[in-house]
Amino acid sequence: MRRLIASTFTSLDGVMQAPGGPDEDPTGDFPFGGWTFAFWNDDMDLSAAGFDGKDRELVLGRKTYEIFASYWPKQADDNPIAKTFNATKKHVASRTLKSLQWNNSSVLGGDVVSAITALKRKPGQDLQIIGSGNLIQTLRAASLIDEYNTWTYPVVLGRGKRLFENGARPGALRLVASRVAKTGVVMSTYVPAGDILLGTVGQA
Repeated sequence: MRRLIASTFTSLDGVMQAPGGPDEDPTGDFPFGGWTFAFWNDDMDLSAAGFDGKDRELVLGRKTYEIFASYWPKQADDNPIAKTFNATKKHVASRTLKSLQWNNSSVLGGDVVSAITALKRKPGQDLQIIGSGNLIQTLRAASLIDEYNTWTYPVVLGRGKRLFENGARPGALRLVASRVAKTGVVMSTYVPAGDILLGTVGQA
C-alpha cells in the first residue's frame, strides 16, 4: 500500500493559512497572507519534504487546487516545480468541481475517505497532500495520513486555519527527522504513533 504524506508550512501557533502570498487565501479576512516570505533562504530544500511533488502524485482540496491551477501552468518550462506539478497526477477532493482543466487532474468521486482508501491500495507512487487544510482534518480523522512534513516558522499569527483544528482526533506522533534553517524555521517529519500515553510526571 502506498503512503499518504502531508506537507505543510505552519506558524508557531499552528496556522497554515495563506503562507505564500497576500491573495492566496483571504478567507475570514485573514490579514497575514505571505507570512513565510521573510524566512526563505538557500538551505531550505523544498524537495526534502515533498513540497515539490517529485516522484509523487498530488492529493489536493478544492481551494488549494484552484490556487495551484491558476499559477503553475503559467510558469516557465524550466521551473522544476512547475514541470513536476504540471506533469504529475492530481487527485482533487471536491463536491462542486465537475471538470478540471489542469493537465492530469481528476475529481475524487463519492466519499473522500473511501476514495483515498482505494487510491492508497492501487499501485503507484506515494501520495502527497500540500496545503488543503480541510482535507487534512478529514483524512487524519480516518487515520489515513502516514507522515507529516511540517515546517514551523517563528511567527505567531493568532488567527487563521490551523493544521490541527479544535476537535482534532487525539493521537501521538513520533519525530523521525528534524533540522533547523538559518532563519529559524524548524523542518520536522513525524509519523503517527498510536494513542497518547497518560501518567504523572515523576512517577514510574
